[in-house]
Amino acid sequence: YEKGAFTGATQRKIGLVEAAAGGTLFLDELGDIPLSLQVKLLRLLETGTFRRVGGVETLRADFRLVAATHRGVKEMVEAGTFRRDLYYRISAFPIHLPALRERREDLGVLVENLLQRLAPERTLHLAPGAFERLMAYGFPGNIRELRNILERAVLLSDGDSIGPEQLPEDLAPLPAAMPDKQPAIVPLDEAERNYVRWALEQKGGDKKALAEALGISERTLYRKLEPN
Repeated sequence: YEKGAFTGATQRKIGLVEAAAGGTLFLDELGDIPLSLQVKLLRLLETGTFRRVGGVETLRADFRLVAATHRGVKEMVEAGTFRRDLYYRISAFPIHLPALRERREDLGVLVENLLQRLAPERTLHLAPGAFERLMAYGFPGNIRELRNILERAVLLSDGDSIGPEQLPEDLAPLPAAMPDKQPAIVPLDEAERNYVRWALEQKGGDKKALAEALGISERTLYRKLEPN
């Protein structure tokens, strides 16, 4: 905005579009932008120009747009809550990231990576019971929720092992307790494999039913059952 554009505007300040000149502008949660702002964004992308609030000079916009949203934008277009012309303008190269519940085979790797980031000075492991609880949970908040759960667990954990007691109580419990046939601390891939074997017993050996329950393919299930 320009100096004097509104009360409190004591000096000129550049916005995100101007600051991104020659670089990349990232818009998070694009699906939450109201229709009134969608019109302005479309005009910016179509004309490549903009004006500061309170200004009269037309400026050139020079940036690469990257946007993200957790919403189904196609469905929003059909519902009339997202502009169709803007959707086609920004969807030149879409990348779909499936929900965490749809790729449980990645949970072990994600947990290991997040623990390393959250506590790089510590060597943290999940106890089998803790990993079992996470595998049984639906994660409506996806990766952000997983990160928050692990961040809390790291703060509550005194040693190198994170157990079920460090996880939120409202995580969906499993119908039966997993037998403790292994040490308290094991590698994540081993804990995952033991859990999958136990879950297979709960399903009476029905691999197809277990794969559907876990949200993975039967091929992935077979791979997880095999020892490294």
